[in-house]
Order: sequence, then structure tokens, then C-alpha cells
Amino acid sequence: MSRSLRTPMLAALGAATLSACVSFGSEPPPFLLTLTADAAPAAGQARTTGEAEALTILIPTAPQKLRTQRIPVQQDDASIAYVKDAQWVEAPQRLFQRLLSETVAARTNRVILDEGQYLTAPGEQLAGQLLDFGVDEATNEAVVVYQAMLVGAGGKSVTQRRFEAREPIGGKIEAKRVGEALTTAANKVAGDVAGWLAG
Repeated sequence: MSRSLRTPMLAALGAATLSACVSFGSEPPPFLLTLTADAAPAAGQARTTGEAEALTILIPTAPQKLRTQRIPVQQDDASIAYVKDAQWVEAPQRLFQRLLSETVAARTNRVILDEGQYLTAPGEQLAGQLLDFGVDEATNEAVVVYQAMLVGAGGKSVTQRRFEAREPIGGKIEAKRVGEALTTAANKVAGDVAGWLAG
């Protein structure tokens, strides 16, 4: 099944375009990329839980290379470029947190809260680090690495687990292909996290 990738047009490309697949330039992209969850809670479905059983999913932290709306390409151990004409609609950490919340809500019986939604106690909290969310040029793959940290209600326990997914780009490193591959990889990671939480 093909992945849905929303790409609203922002502006037409100028007459002159760069031929390289990656760029250090700051020209505006022709469209913005976002992530779409493969699974989402059914409309109209109600869930009730006690404070301790709720799960608040926090926006993950990220290294400097991901604190941008551009998509990094790891060229070698010391060099990073960015995908030409590709830009997320908002910070990738926020996009991933939203996709993760949708997936966990759909695949578990948990009541899922955003960090701005809880009124009294947040219950358990899923924090973490988005360690990689870009392209490995050497393998021509999209890579998503998420270090999850589950904090028990009241902070009485902490459990860590690392999740990783790689998805072939299948050709030239360009905005649409990379966006689709990262969406697939992000959904794989989110599904694995949901399975861990449900178990």
C-alpha cells in the first residue's frame, strides 16, 4: 500500500535549478513535507482511565543536525549536507511525536496525552531522543533512530530502549523519495514502540 505524503505547493521553481541531489543553499523548497501515521484511533472512540494509567508522550530531544526543518544527508563520518528542495512543515521532533502518539493510541488501549493536555498528573511519560532522522548516503537509505525512555507514574521507575528502522530510498536522493522513505521508517519505529508499550 502506498504511503500518503501531503505535499502542498508553496511556490513554483525558478528557471534555474541546481542539478545536485543535495545542497547547502537556502532557496525555498517547492513544497513542504510532513509525516502521516499508518494507524490512527477510530473516530468517536472514547477511552477512560485513571491518572496513573494515562501515558503522556513528550516531544523528543534531538542533536543539532535535526534541529532544523531541513533533512540531513550523512555523507561520511565528518560531513553532512541537506536534501535539495526538501523541508518539513515543522520541526521533525514534533512531527515524529505526533505520529508516535497516533500510532500508540491506535495500537494500544492507553489514553494518550500530549505534554500540553494533562490537567492533573501525566501518568507514565514517554520521553526520549530522536538520534537520527535523515539519509545515509552510503547505503541510500532513510534512517530513523529513537532512544525511548519510559518513566513510571511518579517517576518511580525508568526503562530505556533503542529503536531503529532503515528504508531504501530506491533512487536519486530527492525530496519526495526521501520524504516517503522517512515516513515509512518512522511508522516502523512507531509500530515497534507501540508493541513494546503494549507488551
